[in-house]
Amino acid sequence: MSFGDPNNPYGQSGYGQPPQPQQPGQPGQPDQPGYGYPQAGQPQQPQQQPGQPGYGYPQAPPVYPGAYPGGMAMPMEMPGLMKTSRVLLFVLSGFQILAGLIFGIAVGAAQDVSNGVGAGEETDVLAGLGFVLAALFLALGALSIFLGVKFSKGGSGIRITTIVYASLMILGGLFNTLGGQGGSGTFAGIVSLVIAGIILASMVNSQASAWFNRPRY
Repeated sequence: MSFGDPNNPYGQSGYGQPPQPQQPGQPGQPDQPGYGYPQAGQPQQPQQQPGQPGYGYPQAPPVYPGAYPGGMAMPMEMPGLMKTSRVLLFVLSGFQILAGLIFGIAVGAAQDVSNGVGAGEETDVLAGLGFVLAALFLALGALSIFLGVKFSKGGSGIRITTIVYASLMILGGLFNTLGGQGGSGTFAGIVSLVIAGIILASMVNSQASAWFNRPRY
């Protein structure tokens, strides 16, 4: 019995011929997974959602309210009422220093006149009190400048000192207003009351508390 020529590619015998691969979907052959479809038994990678950063790419740092990009805290701005009080402290210091200088010069000139007429010993005590008062004006002017400068970086101690200072100014303004008898003392007392009232009001509100208790960087 002849099985044909093994070298004949058109022979009827199946010997010597490689098996032909069946196409997917043919009967008796399970469908093979195509490209782009997950195979059974292999873990599936989660699909990337739109707007999410891809793997291997650096993510931008979160930006918090009140902070610069990168997480640095934004510096707090001084409230407007406190800025006004700071300016008033500087203006007040100018008047206090000027008053101290003028008062000291006037007392010294009066004492020179008393010494010239031979009554210097009788006016020494008054001249001494006058010089003390002039020095007090100069010290208050220096304190006003110090508090105004420390408004930007000072803590709760500066706030308490300013509250006490403004309260004493209000008492002095009331004394001058009531004892001035409608003259220059009354006018100076009213001006002192207005300035001290604004400064005190700026120190006792919640904005001042938040400003002087803020974190320093």
